[in-house]
Amino acid sequence: MSAVEATYPRVAQPQRMALRLIGSAFVAFGVFLSGFVIDEPAPYELWMAGLIGLWFILGLRISRGVAPLLALLLTFNIGGILSLTQMKDLATAPMYIAVSTFLALTAVFYAAIIEDSHKRLPLIFNAWTFAAVATSALGVLGYFHAFPGAEIFTLYDRAKGAFQDPNVFGPFLVPPSLHLIHGILAGDLKKSPLKAAALLVLALGIFLSFSRAAWGLFALGVLLLIFIMLLKERSGAFRLRVLVLSLAAIIMLVASLLVALQIPKVAELFSARAQLVQQYDGEHLGRFERHRIGFTMMMERPLGIGPLVFGTMFPEDEHNIWLKSLTTYGWIGFVSYVGMLVWTLAIGFRNLLLDRPWQPFLMVAWISVLGHAAIGNVIDIDHWRHVYLLLGTVWGCAALEARHRRRRRQKGAAQPISSHLPSDRQ
Repeated sequence: MSAVEATYPRVAQPQRMALRLIGSAFVAFGVFLSGFVIDEPAPYELWMAGLIGLWFILGLRISRGVAPLLALLLTFNIGGILSLTQMKDLATAPMYIAVSTFLALTAVFYAAIIEDSHKRLPLIFNAWTFAAVATSALGVLGYFHAFPGAEIFTLYDRAKGAFQDPNVFGPFLVPPSLHLIHGILAGDLKKSPLKAAALLVLALGIFLSFSRAAWGLFALGVLLLIFIMLLKERSGAFRLRVLVLSLAAIIMLVASLLVALQIPKVAELFSARAQLVQQYDGEHLGRFERHRIGFTMMMERPLGIGPLVFGTMFPEDEHNIWLKSLTTYGWIGFVSYVGMLVWTLAIGFRNLLLDRPWQPFLMVAWISVLGHAAIGNVIDIDHWRHVYLLLGTVWGCAALEARHRRRRRQKGAAQPISSHLPSDRQ
């Protein structure tokens, strides 16, 4: 029974359906707003805060399948609260932990509503794709100064769309890109041209973000997606289709890249950003040295040092999610974060190749979580809104699978005993 049905058991079927549709539309709109975070608090926070409260008031429940995610994320943020005790001047630190806690609740919310109905998954990912195309288009237009004031959508000559940072903007575009690629490879070929056009906008936005993390995330995601699709599908015809369309998409993307590189400004910045190790990575107190010093320092600080304190001690912030979890959330936060991430990847991997209606969305979300864990070595992702949506998707799909198996066992147990006994007739 869904949350709406449990809350309104005597409401007529048409009214229940209307409530469900309105609730799902509100969720989709919230996901769409996640692509526009120029200022904080963003419209996303305001909308989702009200929406989460309303859904739980109306009876949305946390199942046993989602409860571990809630427990791990709350423990993570309890570590953050404890780290506040190590600070002399709290300043904005309590707000930082409040935002972390709110984002954790969004992950649990997404998992719960997906478990409530897997039909919300297409709405969520389509809304994400629309938001990504819109914000990517703004970033591309801003990069080329297509209209007066367009520079608001760039930072340091890098496209950032309706985000504050190109390094968040680029990775935000990757999961919708994978969703489009899956649709092109496995969906209706008649819709492929429209999806290919949208994919081109997203790929150009990722490229012009000049975020090495986004580039790596996109490349890893595409390779893993194609590999898993080929592994799952045993049909020779389907595998040939995937290979041919993948080759065509790669040719299209490479051709677009070569065209973009004909612009001197683009070519110059690409040449600088394409270097694996930048000057600010390897120099004295650069990224890598800060990581080494930070990990050593945190071995003596079990409660951490508090949010945003590391950046006051060194030239820049941690830029490493593992170090960030230690400095801002302490040892408790680090253990809970690592445990949550390993558990997420494990339950997703276990269900990755099953033939279910929600499998394509699980595939995209699982690949993206794995990729974000990888880029977390060089960037902080604890306040990235879309990461919590990905976590909620994986856990929601896992809860759907657990419920599916329970129902199948119950159905088997409900069969007459005689049907399981051998017949004594010869």
